[in-house]
Amino acid sequence: MIVLRQLINGLHVGSIYALIALGYTMVYGIVKLINFAHGDIIMVGSYVAMVLMAQAGLPFWAAMAASMALCGILGVTMERVAYKPLRSLPRINSLITAIGVSLLLQNTSQLIFSPNPQPFPTAFKVPPVSIGGLDIGFITLFTIVVSVGLMLALQAFVRATKMGKAMRAVSEDMGAAQLMGINVNTTVSVTFAIGSVLAAIGAVLYSSAYPSIAPTMGSLPGLKAFIAAVLGGIGVLPGAMLGGFIMGVAESLTKGFISSQLADAVVYGILIVVLLVKPSGILGRRTNEKV
Repeated sequence: MIVLRQLINGLHVGSIYALIALGYTMVYGIVKLINFAHGDIIMVGSYVAMVLMAQAGLPFWAAMAASMALCGILGVTMERVAYKPLRSLPRINSLITAIGVSLLLQNTSQLIFSPNPQPFPTAFKVPPVSIGGLDIGFITLFTIVVSVGLMLALQAFVRATKMGKAMRAVSEDMGAAQLMGINVNTTVSVTFAIGSVLAAIGAVLYSSAYPSIAPTMGSLPGLKAFIAAVLGGIGVLPGAMLGGFIMGVAESLTKGFISSQLADAVVYGILIVVLLVKPSGILGRRTNEKV
């Protein structure tokens, strides 16, 4: 029973990592950019939802929708202002810019809300669900179901829609896609918007489960989500989901049966082992690059 409980807890936190990792893997798959400011979109989404719920009195669903919309706009703005002008330059330029955008968001948040943690309003007042004698919190089940559903919907979007096919084309060869009439700028912006919306959903679910938010709250979940994307195979959507679940379960089992202080070390150890055995990640494909 204890093992099952830890597995469920791991799937819960792993679902949140997976949602955030989807944004990392989409952006990297399209423009080969590791957007380190992506973790701070989690923070922005949490603060937006908190303000709307605690001060404006909006219900959870309305606050989440507003957070998704604002984070989507923020993601597009970041891409257009900070990353698009550097697209033809070496990738290190965009990487340094991403770190700068991250620091800008964190410090702006500290100026507005102060560096002190603030409580996140209670989102659900629903009793735990009892399954086979095991009580599972509603937010836990809700998070897992939403994460898996969004991953399946995103996979279908990328495979079946015109914009999804444009994303795949730009991911394969941006120059060739542009010659074929695909609007690369719009495709990249849509990619950033979708990734940021998913981060906002993950932010609200994360804050509902761990109701304390701060300007630097996005750093650690963002880093772990990036590791999840690399673990599963960055650039591969199912890989981000798989990596998130593996990280969440490994972290939860380590905290429950070994030591909470070793949880991060075990997770990073798993990443190192996987990259040593298969550098492209669990579901990643090895690619040959001509020089």
